[in-house]
Amino acid sequence: MLKIGLTGGIGSGKSEVSKRLSARGAMVIDADLIAREVVEPGTPGLARVTETFGDGVLRPDGSLDREKLGSIVFTDSERLAALNAIVHPLVGERVAELQRGAGDDTIMVYDVPLLVENNLAPMYDVVIVVDAPDELRIRRLAEHRGMAEADAQARIAAQASRDERLAAADIVIPNDGSLEELDARVAEVWDDLLRRAAVG
Repeated sequence: MLKIGLTGGIGSGKSEVSKRLSARGAMVIDADLIAREVVEPGTPGLARVTETFGDGVLRPDGSLDREKLGSIVFTDSERLAALNAIVHPLVGERVAELQRGAGDDTIMVYDVPLLVENNLAPMYDVVIVVDAPDELRIRRLAEHRGMAEADAQARIAAQASRDERLAAADIVIPNDGSLEELDARVAEVWDDLLRRAAVG
């Protein structure tokens, strides 16, 4: 099994690359997505969150109100630590479950937004960084997510710098051109990963 850490700053197009790798046969593990799954209505995770933070973090339909919970934890490091202590082990269990179900020849792609920030590169056989200039990322965040320029700049500034990310990369996928160019680069990278998996 080849373990790939896929990362890129906000607005770099990491999810576009993730989709393309998945379409080629990679098993993509998206920690953010799993973090949502483990607190869906009816799960032990959601029960523990409401036990810790109260029913005020629920929407009328019984699902988790992420914005409400976010406003509580992101201004209070102890509350954030309490939330992480609930969610992280559940995400870890689910990831381990997915890994057990994978074959030896599987190319596992872990979609890890904060790979560089949390010094996680050593956990993977190959680190892929999706790269785009900051100005382009700011423009994308404004166009695709309706984010104000100042907010986009603040989000980018809060993450690792472009140089720090590139320094951690085994493979770089530039994403500052057309989708056709991105497709072509992903195809090259996929061939490279297949070769590495065969050798491993």
